[in-house]
Amino acid sequence: MQSGFATLDWLVFGAYFLMLAITSLLLSQAKIHTSRDYFVGSNRMPMLAVAISVLATSQSAATFLGGPEYSYRHDLTFLGFYLSALLAILVVAKILIPRFYAINAVTVYELLERRYGKRAKRYAGIMFLLGRLFASGARLYIGALAVSMILFNDIAFLHVSYAIALLMIGALSYTYVGGVKSVIFSDIIQAITYIGAGIAVLVYLYTTLDSDLSTIIATLQADDKLRLIDWNLSFSSEGKFNIFGLLTGWLLLNIAAYGLDQDMTQRVLSCKDTLSGQRSLYYSILFTIPVVLLFLAIGLLLYLFYRHHEIAQQFQGEPVTIFMYYILNEMPEGLKGLVTVGAVAAALSSTNSVLGAMASVAIEDIYKPLKLRHSPVDDAHFVTAARLGVLGFAIALSLMAILSYLVHHDSELPLLSFALGVMAFAYSGLLGVYGAAIFTQRGNERSVLYALIGGFITVLALQPYLFGADVGFAWQIVLGTAVSFGIMQLKKR
Repeated sequence: MQSGFATLDWLVFGAYFLMLAITSLLLSQAKIHTSRDYFVGSNRMPMLAVAISVLATSQSAATFLGGPEYSYRHDLTFLGFYLSALLAILVVAKILIPRFYAINAVTVYELLERRYGKRAKRYAGIMFLLGRLFASGARLYIGALAVSMILFNDIAFLHVSYAIALLMIGALSYTYVGGVKSVIFSDIIQAITYIGAGIAVLVYLYTTLDSDLSTIIATLQADDKLRLIDWNLSFSSEGKFNIFGLLTGWLLLNIAAYGLDQDMTQRVLSCKDTLSGQRSLYYSILFTIPVVLLFLAIGLLLYLFYRHHEIAQQFQGEPVTIFMYYILNEMPEGLKGLVTVGAVAAALSSTNSVLGAMASVAIEDIYKPLKLRHSPVDDAHFVTAARLGVLGFAIALSLMAILSYLVHHDSELPLLSFALGVMAFAYSGLLGVYGAAIFTQRGNERSVLYALIGGFITVLALQPYLFGADVGFAWQIVLGTAVSFGIMQLKKR
């Protein structure tokens, strides 16, 4: 096993962080006068910049490493998830985005305030914050684990903590001062970085295979690795991305991710009008599909590279993805540094966005209404509160990442699987509530709370680590949404 970084790797790594320092300094020069300016850029952000930011936000270190893992072990059916996302975006763009712009929303949960009242907005915001704390804290942990493995050649607590701090400082350098404007433009830098790293790995892998393209395609075809659609109907976890799951549960999850999750939708709300917001979503998914295909192609080439080898995908007793195994064992000097900054860029693009999203919900949906209830407060106060919120959530996410390490590292409890999927617990309730709010005249403030809890409990009860249920993730979303929507129908407005 190769150990640590060589000199050229450190030079690449240092150059990347020098670029981060310079760009964060330049992007922080913009003047912020109101919390609206801080959170949605006063609706002046360029549409294409927003589209690339949404692309970057949808990716993470888990995606960077997990995409190749899926195609290495299975095939290309994971691409169907993003075709499902394309359908979801059409729904979000036509139904939700016009409603958000019609009320001049800063957060997506303001729509519930108009429909059911202030407490409904607060309930949905709290559900989002809890879900994001677990999910994004765990994603930060995964990114830090990868960085620690490559940089320090171990996963000791101290080194993983350094990696968490490194990623969080990088995210704060953009988010804290400049708000969503800095986040959006920094996401473009991060997207270029990790896509460039992916292309470099793909080219290097292709040359090391010493085979022509037609032979590679023929071999993959013979091993059924190029399958795009899974027609099997399965309700178990083995079903993964079959066509029926893609058109039901995964479709619902993508509607929630792009339309009901402030982390993703905040970028879209920074465009100048409804049409620009809609177009930013359309372009984002069109940009995302080839990026995902790039990382799936890396997994297919890794399959060919290790096809005749017996390997143990572990590092110091910790299971690792095939891409991480390749980075640790085969990656040449220089390219290892480039791939490391690619993983860091993927982690930063998802972390800096979630800081702004969580702060926007906490300040706009919870703190600001309570503060204004007592006395008038000037805009400068809420800008300061927004920055303190970003800092507070940075600390909270870092602590959650450390907790993920401690629990996951020292026990068999599947905290990581729960944490990464926890947004589905929140999504089920939100889907049911918004479905009732938009398509029916049923429900009230109190039923919003019950519906959110009902969706959460339904998905929780279907987890294999509680009652041994083997229900696929997509079907969990369907059932949780149905329960939440049903609860909303029990009450008149």
